Amino acid sequence: MGLFEKYLSVWVALAIGAGVGLGLVAPSMFETIATLQVAGVNLVVAVLIWLMIYPMMLKVEPSCLKDVGKKPKGLALTLVVNWLIKPFSMAALGILFFQFLFADLVPAADAQQYIAGMILLGVAPCTAMVFVWSHLTDGDANYTLVQVSVNDIILVFAFAPIAGLLLGVTDLQVPWATLVASVVIFVVIPLAAGVLTHRSLISKGGEAAVEKLGAKLKPTSIIGLLLTIVMLFGFQAETIVEQPGRVGLIAIPLIIQSYGIFAIAYGMAKALKLPFNVAAPAAMIGTSNFFELAVAVAISLFGLDSGAALATVVGVLIEVPVMLSLVAFANRTKGWFAPPLAA
Repeated sequence: MGLFEKYLSVWVALAIGAGVGLGLVAPSMFETIATLQVAGVNLVVAVLIWLMIYPMMLKVEPSCLKDVGKKPKGLALTLVVNWLIKPFSMAALGILFFQFLFADLVPAADAQQYIAGMILLGVAPCTAMVFVWSHLTDGDANYTLVQVSVNDIILVFAFAPIAGLLLGVTDLQVPWATLVASVVIFVVIPLAAGVLTHRSLISKGGEAAVEKLGAKLKPTSIIGLLLTIVMLFGFQAETIVEQPGRVGLIAIPLIIQSYGIFAIAYGMAKALKLPFNVAAPAAMIGTSNFFELAVAVAISLFGLDSGAALATVVGVLIEVPVMLSLVAFANRTKGWFAPPLAA
């Protein structure tokens, strides 16, 4: 384990502190960066996520994708958790905490907004960052790609009906431009770059050349992760400082949801006797969120300064630390599962 991986928790803590500090000291810089968007997707964050995803995409071999369908258990697990469990458990936790447990701490109107934001997070399974979590757990790159791709297809059709049902909104306006742009930016572009590089390296030096480049890029991937954390916390520095109590209250059910969904998915994967390099990414996809879409929908439905938007932002803030803790846990429990599925 290299220096970056060994002390990753330390670097993450420093990146969080740096993000909040810079956001308070130089808010205009982050305001300028925030304006660099295409269809609601921040281009600076997109480039940083490319740095994280690219090493994972190098491992994708298109000719192997057709074989994934021969092992459908991992894909079925992802779909059940993402679409039959996660949205409804998130709504239930939101109602439990903000209509009952926190009823005396939060005005009713704000409580409804927070529940709405949580629901939007629950209906948006991860598209981009899951490649990072899969990479950090040595996940099967081909299988992870198929899992994400199938979820993206379902997302197009299921997001609006499920979110509308849980929110009680029949005319939910989905920002399709954000949805399409996110899939293209976070999946299609890095995938194309990875596949082209893979083919070029195979023709020149074989698999050894691919592994050599992947090893060289691993620190770059982690640096991209840390810079992304700096950006996300920098964007929300004022919110964290001005409303720490509300941020803390919203974070509690979101953290419970994250660990709970992971426990369900990971436990089901063990029961299904999935290999670790399929089980870990399957659990990560259900746990992580497509926060770009959730934030965009919250803003379009309820406004930039709404409680719903704040709840989706809190989801962004807790995601990386929570997911890194789950990556660490998964890597410590590899022995619970069958040997890795060959790529």
